[in-house]
Amino acid sequence: MKKYLIAILFGLFTVSQASAELGVNVGISGSAGLFAASGKEEAGKTVKGHEHGAAGWYSVFIEKSIGDRFAIGVDYVPDALESETTESQRSDLVNGNVQNKIQIDFEDLTTAYFSVNVTEDLYVKFGYMKVDVITNESLGTGSTYGDTDLDGQTIGFGYNMTMDNGVFIRSEANYMTFDSSEGLTSGDNTVTLTNLDGVTASLKIGKSF
Repeated sequence: MKKYLIAILFGLFTVSQASAELGVNVGISGSAGLFAASGKEEAGKTVKGHEHGAAGWYSVFIEKSIGDRFAIGVDYVPDALESETTESQRSDLVNGNVQNKIQIDFEDLTTAYFSVNVTEDLYVKFGYMKVDVITNESLGTGSTYGDTDLDGQTIGFGYNMTMDNGVFIRSEANYMTFDSSEGLTSGDNTVTLTNLDGVTASLKIGKSF
């Protein structure tokens, strides 16, 4: 599926400029971000934690212009964003000393957004995000955590430069925040994400039709 998305995207770049102007923009984006996450684990007692991390990814997007100032669009990240593996050792009366490992993939990050041109080149952007949270764990008790999904919001601004042939280049900065999860349960353990937010910078290239 990922290969087909990229093939379609670059196929659109070769469409002749003789085509009727549709007010449609398609492109690809490279992004990097810094994120902070807070959570808690309940297993007889409550343990809270806070982590920071960096990530980089690419995405594809398509949007529709509405007049000269507005646009609506969808941005999709084909590859999973993978966390580092966290290891811990626990001791309880039933299982004795056990080794726990957990790693999380954030898959199918999709953003639906609305942008407004405040000048000819500068714009602001507002979006709604959704991502699947896939847990990959090895727990000494033999149990597993369930998967979940997160909703979020983003706000940002950017600079757009369009060339005579319809190709455009954008630089963009965004703030992203995700709602808390309801909790991932494994036996008597429950892990809840209480906060996940970050700042990102992106470089985008695309073509208008």
